[in-house]
Amino acid sequence: MLMLLAGEERCRWSAEQFTHYRDCLLQQYILHCSETVPYFRAGFRDWGVEPQSIRTLEDLQAIPVLKKSEFTGHAASLESEAVDARSCITCHTSGTTGNGLRFRTSRQAYREQWAVWWRFRRWHGIDLNTKCAYFGGRSIVPISQNNPPFWRYDHARQHILFSGYHMSAQTLPAYIQELRRQRAPWISGYPSLLALLATRMVETGSDLGYSPRWVTTLAENLLPSQKAAITKAFGVVPRQHYGMAEGAANISECEIGRLHVDEDFSAVEFIPEPEIDGCRVVGTAFLNPATAFVRYEVGDLARISTDSSCPCGRPGRLIEALDGRLEDYVARHDGSMVGRMDHIFKDLVNVREAQIFQEAPGQVSIRIVRGLLYRSADEKRLRSEISKRLGNDMDVRIEYWDSIPRGPGGKLRFVISTLHKSKITRGA
Repeated sequence: MLMLLAGEERCRWSAEQFTHYRDCLLQQYILHCSETVPYFRAGFRDWGVEPQSIRTLEDLQAIPVLKKSEFTGHAASLESEAVDARSCITCHTSGTTGNGLRFRTSRQAYREQWAVWWRFRRWHGIDLNTKCAYFGGRSIVPISQNNPPFWRYDHARQHILFSGYHMSAQTLPAYIQELRRQRAPWISGYPSLLALLATRMVETGSDLGYSPRWVTTLAENLLPSQKAAITKAFGVVPRQHYGMAEGAANISECEIGRLHVDEDFSAVEFIPEPEIDGCRVVGTAFLNPATAFVRYEVGDLARISTDSSCPCGRPGRLIEALDGRLEDYVARHDGSMVGRMDHIFKDLVNVREAQIFQEAPGQVSIRIVRGLLYRSADEKRLRSEISKRLGNDMDVRIEYWDSIPRGPGGKLRFVISTLHKSKITRGA
């Protein structure tokens, strides 16, 4: 593979240099897949496509799009025969559409992925030693715990990890008090969780007693209403990072608020959807030699900017807005709201698709499309994961469907709620 230069140095390249570099990596990766990955070795022959003819993003159109369901069905044949499994690490997706994946990646590719994520942070002045208050999807404390602390400390990385499963009107004052005590200059996390905290602060007139320097979001689409609430509460505009474990696409927001495609990380295509104002995100993860994500449909939507350059001077195509991963909250009996529920499916690889539907607080229906290897043990594990995050008093019905209806643009909404208080809207 082409030796990579320092990632931050590439940000000073011209757009033409950046594009040429991407295309060189793409060409080498396609040849690698055609020679060592059984799925694509047979595919190029069946499609009548010469691998050497794939030289640019436009040339990729000769290859069929690979959907997540198809990846699951051909996972073994999508692994490279030239990469020793013992030299790799296993990654998994959390499954925002309910169907998590397990796949192999090289250690080098894993390091490069983290490097591009940290490059985004360094654009804004954040470094490895910056103290961070983090609100994510991990199970930090037992779901049955009723009293603070609802957080834990990672002293090695200077992170305070706040539970996203205990946030309610009754508990949020404790969260705010701990933030005041810790005075972390960097607050990061899922927009749905940060917006819950921010809305509570605005409603009660609370403040942190200090001004954080940075707020960054990840893992979910940052909606205008969430951005407005977070900005008002924390006094700083949140900056958005878009990425995924599969490494098929990466988009980073610069300091003046423009979203840049990280062209040196993957080959990203934006395929127009005629019925909506947006494009499907399809990516080729050319840094991972172990598992082939070629023309992999991420499942998200984006709107492309008509601007050809950004005043910040960094290269990469510009995205007007990301319009994906739209989810609602789930309401528990006590009124607390839980967002980002996809983690319950993180290791349930035998679930093909899933959707959570809620009409009343404390009650949910889990709609499941079973994979061929789905067994009773999978349902038992699913109930256990739900209990960890929603508690034992949640009324949970598991329903098995042949297919789950899609929304506009073919998007599968992971959580659908008819409750007014838990509804996320697109408006500001």
